[in-house]
Amino acid sequence: MKQIKQDGLKKLTEKSRLLSQCSLFQGIEPVVINEMLNCLEPKSCRYKKNDTIALAGEPFESIGVLLKGEALVIKETAAGHRSMMALLRPGDLFGEIVVFSKNSAWPATVIAQEESQALFISRRKLTGQCEQSCTWHRTIIENMLRIISEKAMMLNKKVEYLTIKSMRGKLSTFFLEQHRKAGTTTFRLPMKRNELADFLNVSRPSMSREMARMREEGLIDFHLETVRIINAEALRDMGE
Repeated sequence: MKQIKQDGLKKLTEKSRLLSQCSLFQGIEPVVINEMLNCLEPKSCRYKKNDTIALAGEPFESIGVLLKGEALVIKETAAGHRSMMALLRPGDLFGEIVVFSKNSAWPATVIAQEESQALFISRRKLTGQCEQSCTWHRTIIENMLRIISEKAMMLNKKVEYLTIKSMRGKLSTFFLEQHRKAGTTTFRLPMKRNELADFLNVSRPSMSREMARMREEGLIDFHLETVRIINAEALRDMGE
């Protein structure tokens, strides 16, 4: 991976502000995060669109935090088929699944979807004994364990989608889940259409045709990334 020198104090202050939105640093004030960075000694990297941030199988040494931009986490089979595991936005982590394991390789590939910046924190610095006995170290470990638990639940949800056989069933289940999260029948998709197709493990053209049929049947309406549920009861029947 491409690495650049650590930024100066001014940039560290900016990183502290960005990292305060990251779940890894939940409950820690930005001013404390600024001091933490001196102890954690993270490395910052910038990427252009379509650059590889992390490559599956490469040595794993540091957990990543996306500071700016967007990135995709993908798994690729031996046959070359790609499956999207997650869409990363600023504040999101990657590599957290293996940080406590003996695995020394990245489990998935991370690709920048636009110009992006990522921060890498050494696994040794994160999970090892802090030489300065910093009071925040326990908090960051507790946050990491919570994040891993939530990620396991998310992966279980991914498996649920894979077990649904019909494309309409997958879409219905996904739309109803977004409806519950938003608390309204009209919501924005959390990812682009091609990313949604990868997440549901279906083809983009087929998914678009199915969504058009669902609109014609009066089940949903949509425009660009906004979806409105018209017949929630029918969607529930299709998702079962």
